[in-house]
Amino acid sequence: MADEGIPAGWKGLDIGVQSVERLREVLRAAPTVVWNGPMGVFEMSPFAKGTFKLAHAVADNAGATSIVGGGDSVSAVKAAGVADKISHISTGGGASLEFLEGKQLPGVVALTEKR
Repeated sequence: MADEGIPAGWKGLDIGVQSVERLREVLRAAPTVVWNGPMGVFEMSPFAKGTFKLAHAVADNAGATSIVGGGDSVSAVKAAGVADKISHISTGGGASLEFLEGKQLPGVVALTEKR
């Protein structure tokens, strides 16, 4: 959550242990989880731990409705092996967020219009 401990000239490419634990606590009790975007550069194994641990935390909350949106997020839950435990997965991350905002999506409008 902060860049403490990252030397000058280096990049933080994953979330840290404390961030994972804080977020896991929230996810354990959440009735609904909307996830859009991985926690780090999960495609590179040294930086996948945070994303994969949170993917498992979402999947372990069987009582929650979990919605994962966005191509990278979908790839992350699949790579973590928990895609089958997610309530809804959509590669349309931006569109998913706009739908949750209450915006009308052209494709949905076209499907629901009466002719």
